[in-house]
Amino acid sequence: MLRKMVTLRRILHVKGDVMCTMLLLALFCLLLYARQVVISSGWDKPTWKLEVHGSTSSSRTLLGASRAKVGQESSGKIPPSPSVPQLPSCKVQPKSKPSQSKSKPPQPKSKPQVKSKGKPKSRRKNAVPTKAAGKQLPTMPPFDFEGYLREKDNRNFKLLIDQPDKCNTGGAEEEGGGGGGSEGSTTAPYMLIAVKSIPADFDKRQVVRRTWGKEGLFQNGVSIRTVFLLGVPRNRTALPLWDRLLTYESQTFRDILLWDFEDTFFNLTLKETHFLEWVNSSCPHVKFIFKGDADVYVNVENILEMLQGQKPDKDLFVGDIIIHAKPIRRRSSKYYVPEFVYGGGLYPNYAGGGGFVMSGHTARRLSSACQQVELFPIDDVFLGMCLQLIGVKPSRHQGFRTFGIPRPSAAPHLQTFDPCFYRELMVVHSLSVPQIWLMWNLLHDPKLTCHNRTSPTSWPFKWKDKVGEMEGEETDYGEKQVFVTH
Repeated sequence: MLRKMVTLRRILHVKGDVMCTMLLLALFCLLLYARQVVISSGWDKPTWKLEVHGSTSSSRTLLGASRAKVGQESSGKIPPSPSVPQLPSCKVQPKSKPSQSKSKPPQPKSKPQVKSKGKPKSRRKNAVPTKAAGKQLPTMPPFDFEGYLREKDNRNFKLLIDQPDKCNTGGAEEEGGGGGGSEGSTTAPYMLIAVKSIPADFDKRQVVRRTWGKEGLFQNGVSIRTVFLLGVPRNRTALPLWDRLLTYESQTFRDILLWDFEDTFFNLTLKETHFLEWVNSSCPHVKFIFKGDADVYVNVENILEMLQGQKPDKDLFVGDIIIHAKPIRRRSSKYYVPEFVYGGGLYPNYAGGGGFVMSGHTARRLSSACQQVELFPIDDVFLGMCLQLIGVKPSRHQGFRTFGIPRPSAAPHLQTFDPCFYRELMVVHSLSVPQIWLMWNLLHDPKLTCHNRTSPTSWPFKWKDKVGEMEGEETDYGEKQVFVTH
């Protein structure tokens, strides 16, 4: 009996050891499982650390506040990384990091992180102004309107580079255009293209010369001449030897007109008045004038077709007409005008400066009128004031798109940079140099076909009413139509 009890005790003792061992193994497995769950739940987030350290400043902005926090927590793990200098921009977020960084067990490289903890305030102070400065980039520097008013009577500047023979076509007769001009007009070009430019934009002038601003004889034997209107650059160190550039350019192409005033945004009015004076003295018999920017695409063939039947000795002013425009009183705007400069509630009707067409007769009348109107900082509005003085009502044509080609809301994925769109238009604003070159070649490609056209071009352009009328203009302007004849 005693022997049986001893044997039973031994068996129970062995079973107890086995059970304890099994229990410990189970606890160990549970701990391993718990650790795996914790790691897989993303507490360490090693991928986010690498993403923040390897990202650019723009991608940090897209990561948002929560990811910026993770980037700060991980800054202590990879101090020698070359992306560390970029970390201050990530530390604009709230400082809820110490608790999480302390919860991370062994981090021998946490000392550099401790050092950086003493600098977040200063770094935050440095980062905030950087963002503020970035938002102010599109804003123009404050303009001295009072100084502008004091100097506005100084409106006559010397012509530094002239093209006195630009409008002498050698007596070539121009057959098209409907309506004769004054005596001597046979030696003047049918249309003069005047392009506003600045000295540094040599590439834009070159692409205009080789595309829509090309000089020569066009359909019906009409001749076209081109000039570029420039002033002296304000920052003359940005383009060393700018004067030599324009001198060589003038000698090579004979199309530069340079005046001795600073080529700034608010001096575009001076460029307008001086060009009209030049037309009146050096090109008085030109029939029609197109004036526009260097970053526009112009379908010259369509403009010539539009001008068929128009009389150059009558008033004509056509473009993308802006009506009932109010002066902008927001100081951050490029077009800000204070009340002491212009106290009216509305501007007169004017054409968007991207491009417009006028007759030579209207240009000569404007030359005289602009000498009577006080200079105004915005050249487009100033020209509208001059038109109002001589009683000429500008006409709007759908082919002039000085605000570009908007996508219709019903078709947001519609590709508007399409030659089948542009072939129906006259002026499209805000194109880059490659886009102008590309569109010119696309439109002059003999293989170009559009689904609803059987001929290379669609002639003629037809006005809704007689030229000079603006019926329904008040409601028509706000409608940004993409199609003209489609």
